[in-house]
Order: sequence, then C-alpha cells, then structure tokens
Amino acid sequence: MAIVHVSDQDFSQQISEGVVLTDFWAPWCGPCKMIAPVLEEINEEIGDNVKIAKLNVDENQETAGKYGVMSIPTLMIFKDGEMVEQIVGFQPKDQLQGLLEKHM
Repeated sequence: MAIVHVSDQDFSQQISEGVVLTDFWAPWCGPCKMIAPVLEEINEEIGDNVKIAKLNVDENQETAGKYGVMSIPTLMIFKDGEMVEQIVGFQPKDQLQGLLEKHM
C-alpha cells in the first residue's frame, strides 16, 4: 500500500481501521525530511499490515491542534482509531518497527 497523504477532512476516516502510523510533518522541517525515507522503507517491508499516513501540519492545523502536536516530526500510532503511541522527533527504523509490531 502506498503512503497516504491525509487532511483535516479525511483524517478520522483514514485512521479508523487497523494500525496506522501517522507522520505529522512540514516541508521546511529538516528532521521530517530525514524520517521520510525511513517511512518509505517501513512501508515497503510491512505496508501490508500497517498504513502509513502523512499530515502536513501547515495545511491541516485543526488535526494537529486536536492531537496537541507542538514539535515535528511527531509520529502517532493509531489502532482502530485510538492513539496508542506517540513519538516526537527522528527515530531509527528498527525502533519504529518495534513499536509498530507491538500493535499489529
């Protein structure tokens, strides 16, 4: 499954089923650019079991505010619509995969 770009309008629908890793990011954010290829790799390896969604906080401030995103990148893992993990800042691939596997 491809990485999905979500917005305020479809966020709730996109995270409602299964395990979803959501990347709250912005195009000007250096660490966000660093984590993007890590998310691509995770998507290639376990994308059948996990949906990866990206939400641009500059364009979708309502959702970012609802979840209290103060720093980016902020990664949140949702399981069937409920947030189960929150990670702030760049994280190595193996650490992210370990967190995801906990919820799959």
